[in-house]
Amino acid sequence: MNPMAAAMVGVAYLLGSLSFAVLLVRLSTGKDIRAQGSGNAGATNVLRAYGKKLGLAVAALDIGKGALAVFLMRQVTADPRYAAAAAFAAILGHVFPIFYGFRGGKGVATAVGAFLVLAPLPTLVCIGVFIAAVAATRYVSVGSMVAMVLLPPVAGALFHEPRPTVIAAAATAAMVVVKHRENLRRLAQGQERKLGQK
Repeated sequence: MNPMAAAMVGVAYLLGSLSFAVLLVRLSTGKDIRAQGSGNAGATNVLRAYGKKLGLAVAALDIGKGALAVFLMRQVTADPRYAAAAAFAAILGHVFPIFYGFRGGKGVATAVGAFLVLAPLPTLVCIGVFIAAVAATRYVSVGSMVAMVLLPPVAGALFHEPRPTVIAAAATAAMVVVKHRENLRRLAQGQERKLGQK
């Protein structure tokens, strides 16, 4: 066991726990984004509630913290097991942030950042899938789920990424789908908001 790398997994979780949706909305408006819209502490909810500027800022920072978590781990060790653990820890922190009562976002933007560093080519393919799915359906939730579910097989079967990376991608995909269960319910009922709707 590498004690420094193990400690960095904890650091990755703490990085992920920084909820930029909560922080930026609170700084800008004094309000709690978790009490507005879908109640989700993520970029899409901020975009709908407060517009593109704040929504894109949250998305960029969430992507950045995921990327930083994996980058920092790779300064400590080249072991792919620890890099994969750091990626998943950052995403877990975003979804269940210790600083905000474990009420976070759905993990998609943080996953994008983490896997862009961990497995760049599979992630770029899945970003393309996300864009295509959202363009076709105008549902961000559909694009997010489809892209995340495809990431493990794309990483493993097409690009032969290390096994720990594929496992981390599969665990992330499962968590993202579970976090989208309300979106799935609204989709089934025809009540899901499309991109551009307040």
